[in-house]
Amino acid sequence: MRDLDDRDQQLLNLLQADFPVTSAPFAVLAEQLGGETTEADVIARIGRLREARVIRQISAIFDTRSLGYSSTLVAMRFEPDRLERGAAIINQHPGVSHNYKRNHEFNLWFTLATPPGSDIDRTLQALHELSGAATTRKLQTIKLFKIGVKLDMTGTKDVTRQEDPDYTGIQRDFALQSPLTDLDVRVIRAVQDDLPLVPRPFEACAATQQLTESELFEGMADLKRRGHLRRVAAILHHRRAGFAANAMAVFAVPEDRAEELGRRMAEFASVSHCYQRPVYPDWKYNVFAMIHGRKVGDCEKVVEAIKQATGLDDYAVLYSTKEYKKTRVRYFTAELEEWEAAHLPGAAAPVA
Repeated sequence: MRDLDDRDQQLLNLLQADFPVTSAPFAVLAEQLGGETTEADVIARIGRLREARVIRQISAIFDTRSLGYSSTLVAMRFEPDRLERGAAIINQHPGVSHNYKRNHEFNLWFTLATPPGSDIDRTLQALHELSGAATTRKLQTIKLFKIGVKLDMTGTKDVTRQEDPDYTGIQRDFALQSPLTDLDVRVIRAVQDDLPLVPRPFEACAATQQLTESELFEGMADLKRRGHLRRVAAILHHRRAGFAANAMAVFAVPEDRAEELGRRMAEFASVSHCYQRPVYPDWKYNVFAMIHGRKVGDCEKVVEAIKQATGLDDYAVLYSTKEYKKTRVRYFTAELEEWEAAHLPGAAAPVA
């Protein structure tokens, strides 16, 4: 953070909000920054921020479920001396995008996605057995209240501020009504990876799928209109960007109030993800709010504000103490099929 000047911070906010989907996006960003900033300056800054591992990736961000994939949050409990080995085995699955150690009896938490036609429960059972977990709990989404991370890099905004969520279950439900076409899949493949740092990055992306830039833009606009494409934006390395605290606040909410209070939690800008999930005899919390802060105190302020807004007092706050994996799932590739062919008896081998 000490190496980020004001212009870096402004640029990072712009990149997280809405990357311009246009022929010369870096020139547009230069105009938005103002002053004497040029396209070349923006490209150079982003390159430096990538090398410093502040920016993880700039790419299109899709809704996994609406693309036909199954997904779930998973909580596992390991004996302490088996945790590291277990985490390494979980990381090998290409559909695991986030994997953290947390300060709780359930000490490993990860997200799992499997492609259309796969059995996510069978995959999860295989991971349970391969990793040696003592207990595994599938915590799939019952209701989505919010998804979308935007970190205030300027540090000038109130951490307890509220705003309308960008992407909710309403958009997902709408997207689920629209199945993907072969052209959709080509567009997704073209823009799901890190954009190249060249003046016309989308032209280069389009070429990988034998599309013109115009065809790519039309396809992306259509996917966004139908709800599959959430946005194009930068994903940051939170800790490298100065957000050292990652809190998962979980609340025991009366079933008949889960939707009402979940939506209220989702209005807090510091909450990046908010869901209703199932409960178990050994897990009573059904509404989850992910909170990102520069320090633990920021997260605690947000939790206190949520308590005041909802009246809830039965909750727990789990902090990530180690990041084992954080990436984006790559869609419609052979990686997931290859894992299943290797680990699930009878699974079909990927088509060459």
